[in-house]
Amino acid sequence: MVTTVQSLLFNNKYQQLFSPTDFDLVISDEAHRSIGGNARAVFEYFVGYKLGLTATPKDYLKKFDAAKPSTRDPREQERRLLLDTYRTFGCETGEPTFRYSLLDGVREGFLINPLVVDARTEVATQLLSDIGYAAVVISDAPEGEKTSEQHFRQRSFEKKFFSKPTNILFCETLLAHGLRDTISGEFGKTLVFAVSQNHAAALTQILNDLADKQYPGRYQSDFAVQVTSLIPGAQQFTINFTNNKLRGSANALPAYKTSKARVCVTVGMMTTGYDCPDLLNLALMRPVFSPSDFVQIKGRGTRKHDFREQLQDDALKSQVTTPHKTAYKLFDFFASCEYFEEKFNYDEVLKLPRPGAQAGNGAGEGNEAGIGQDGDPDNGAYQHTAPDAIASQVEQQIGFQGMKVDRMFFEKFEDKVKADPVITQQVGNGQWDQAIDYVTTELFDKPSEYFNLDKLRRAAGVDRRLGLREILEKAFGLIPGFKSKNDLLEEEFDKFLLDQQSATGFSADSAATAIVAMKYYLKAYATDHKLRDIIETKRLTDLNVYPAFGMSDFKAVPPAWRTLIPEYVKDYVPLNQFM
Repeated sequence: MVTTVQSLLFNNKYQQLFSPTDFDLVISDEAHRSIGGNARAVFEYFVGYKLGLTATPKDYLKKFDAAKPSTRDPREQERRLLLDTYRTFGCETGEPTFRYSLLDGVREGFLINPLVVDARTEVATQLLSDIGYAAVVISDAPEGEKTSEQHFRQRSFEKKFFSKPTNILFCETLLAHGLRDTISGEFGKTLVFAVSQNHAAALTQILNDLADKQYPGRYQSDFAVQVTSLIPGAQQFTINFTNNKLRGSANALPAYKTSKARVCVTVGMMTTGYDCPDLLNLALMRPVFSPSDFVQIKGRGTRKHDFREQLQDDALKSQVTTPHKTAYKLFDFFASCEYFEEKFNYDEVLKLPRPGAQAGNGAGEGNEAGIGQDGDPDNGAYQHTAPDAIASQVEQQIGFQGMKVDRMFFEKFEDKVKADPVITQQVGNGQWDQAIDYVTTELFDKPSEYFNLDKLRRAAGVDRRLGLREILEKAFGLIPGFKSKNDLLEEEFDKFLLDQQSATGFSADSAATAIVAMKYYLKAYATDHKLRDIIETKRLTDLNVYPAFGMSDFKAVPPAWRTLIPEYVKDYVPLNQFM
């Protein structure tokens, strides 16, 4: 049976239609949302196995000190228990039964990390500063108008601080630098996240105005669509956008099915669980303060996609030279990536949402953001009308290491071993074998965290195999970080050249034209077991059809080194680290 929790809750339908033992397995998707309020009763009613699926479980007992009831409302612990995803599904330790992270998906080729565009306008830069944006605010008082200087921070944006020039600049920057559709050449499908419904409406209007100027007559105000809860049919809009028929399709190429609408402007509707694999751009035109919201938002763009699937003419598919989605851009206008990398306190006590309020950063779907029902700013609000300009813009491709919000499992292990006096003493004395044995027997696969070497390797976010000694060296600051596979291969090749120079008088300078070919040969041989088998069994004709290292690559290596390099690798290079 497939249903929604809301349907089961209506008139206690789940109790009227089913007995507690009717189902052996109860599965909840987006489990962090489905246990709030009365919904938890559904999962407690059935006695079968419970499986919760979520990218952002909520741990509302994090750092909670039950021994201090005098300082808290005695009902707080009960409220936290009711909202805690882990305990609802039997994971009292705060660690999931199974975890497959974004880093796992990227490393195994199923997902992609974002290309972050950190773009800050002059106004946004001041809002992000320690003192905020200083403005003179005029307010009504019994004795007449009163002026005062107020300082606005990023949390005030589109709540008490309003700036149409800044919103226009956000939209102009997005349209100028966003990725384009690889087949139609149109602006790539995009999600824009706004502060509120009013903000979403304003951004939608700006985007449509800009699109009408850039592409006269093409979109007729359908370039951007507001998708928020107050818009009739908004839920169907999300489905149509995924299915490439929002406001029509095939606007640029008749044989190519893609939404006429290129941008959906939302607040929270398309944040969680929304799957649209051909998205190419995400734009945070609001500050984000919740790591759960941040993970969910950036997760919308991670899906890979083959754009040929949208071509209706098979004959055209063979003509597409770049069919695959290999990147997506995350436009960050309020330094959210920097905040979660450097400033967010991952150990602070989580604050419970108010009863009936939405958890997260407060950017819900309601008519909030400092705007009254008549559309006028509330008292104390400030309208910024002066022109704005881009103060800085930096693009950064997120690598295999991911973002800090994705690496927290590894950092938790580092804190654990550094706090253990036995490991600290063993590492300090250079007793590496004893330290490795102790960690393996005393810390690995324990119910508290279920640490193990495989999980730590994945969480570290490097593109090669790590040993436990190297992990401990990193934890205790004995090495600055983990070297990538290519870094280690470069070091191995340098060692090879030094070895040959001392043993045979070989000079790297005398063979400069062959150095590149030799390096490529050593790297390929050390990392590719199929190539090693071809070389060792002398099936050299297979290189004519081997894509990773072909016959031309092999012939570029001087004949003397075609045998010496494999012999050196087998004798001196530990291959296990490259697996």
